[in-house]
Amino acid sequence: MSLQEDFETAAEDVQNLSSRPDNETLLQLYALYKQATEGDVSGKRPSRLKIAARAKYDAWSDKSGMGGDDAMQAYVDLVQKLIEEDQ
Repeated sequence: MSLQEDFETAAEDVQNLSSRPDNETLLQLYALYKQATEGDVSGKRPSRLKIAARAKYDAWSDKSGMGGDDAMQAYVDLVQKLIEEDQ
């Protein structure tokens, strides 16, 4: 399978985990997915009052400069780790 196919499969597989990952892992999944699909973060950083939106923005911003293929591979690796821990 190609990296793109592995990435798409991982995006589906993560939805089927028996337990919800912790918030930090969820932020990493979000950031890697966004970096892989959209590239570097854009737009204004959300206000401090929007805690969840700001956390997502900051997590994605931390991935700035990471190439799309690298982000896809990191996402696939993280999902694989979660699947192994879930069993």
